[in-house]
Amino acid sequence: MRSWGDKKRARARIEIIPMIDVMMFLLVFFVLISINVIPALGLKMKLPSSNRAREDHPPARVIVTVPAEGNFQVDGRDVASLDELGADLSKRRHGSPTGIAVVINGDQAAPLQRLVDVMDTLKSNGIEALTISAKRK
Repeated sequence: MRSWGDKKRARARIEIIPMIDVMMFLLVFFVLISINVIPALGLKMKLPSSNRAREDHPPARVIVTVPAEGNFQVDGRDVASLDELGADLSKRRHGSPTGIAVVINGDQAAPLQRLVDVMDTLKSNGIEALTISAKRK
């Protein structure tokens, strides 16, 4: 019997060059989006103009820490008494053109009276904007 040779089948190949081209295209696309070359936000508009317009400057933020025991802190610096706290905040309020906004960080174990004393000191020195910070449960 005569045997004819089996024809060799061409094996399937994965062409890597087109895959690299596609990956480079995706990389360039995502880089352009991330640096906002391709605008994707909102409507284009022209704001009206005014001769009396001014820049809006938010008030400077000052953090007052009320510990359970010990000295108060203003932006991480120890303050010995409420009088010194009031003087420091009053000086900062007069030194800032837009005023100050006080954030009170109180220890959970701090007595309520200490917090009320700090709030009274703030009000007596003309500081009305204050926030009490808390942690989400």
